[in-house]
Amino acid sequence: MAKFGKIITENSEKKLIKKFNTLFIQKIRKNKKKRFSLVLAGGKGPINLYKNLSNNKKINWKKIDFFISDERYVNELSSNSNIRMCKKNLLEKIKATNKQIYKVSTDKHTVKKSVADYEKKIKKYFNKKKISFDLILLGVGNDGHVASLFKNNINKKTNKNVISIKKKGFLRISLTLKCLVKSKNIFLWVPNKNKSDIIEKILLDNKNKYPASFLKKKNNFLFHCN
Repeated sequence: MAKFGKIITENSEKKLIKKFNTLFIQKIRKNKKKRFSLVLAGGKGPINLYKNLSNNKKINWKKIDFFISDERYVNELSSNSNIRMCKKNLLEKIKATNKQIYKVSTDKHTVKKSVADYEKKIKKYFNKKKISFDLILLGVGNDGHVASLFKNNINKKTNKNVISIKKKGFLRISLTLKCLVKSKNIFLWVPNKNKSDIIEKILLDNKNKYPASFLKKKNNFLFHCN
């Protein structure tokens, strides 16, 4: 059963975004390190959130480094690229530099090489220290999946931080469950009211039927519209 430090509900995405901003800024200000590592979610769910965040003048974007939770194995110019969506709605607007963006490179000729490359980037960033992102933003699919971790591909025993996923439609590259749960904070962002059913199932799930059910940390925060 997923455990959340706090469940934040609102009746509109606009109000939910306002609550997100407040808590997000608190987390950044409490950070005692020089840099703050933020993992962005892909998909359509966070688009309005990203647009709003890009106009937030209270955030010092220069001290934040950006990663991606998962990526489809497509060209970055593809409309299906998660990093393209993140750049269009947030990263380009806040003028994040290339040094701040740690993306999945899908031009390595093979998925295996792209996985190894992203794993290497993450390890180099943490410089032999414990790999623990300051904040990971995740969406939830209608089937309860998070990142590209679906019911049939969650590997709870892997020591890796990055894996490849064979999924109908696209090959995918994703952070592992191990990597997700070791983060300092997880913000589960579910602004769509039509996902109320899956959220209720996740909250009541005591048999780990859904990938989101494995997120068991007191620093998990669930944002959703009801």
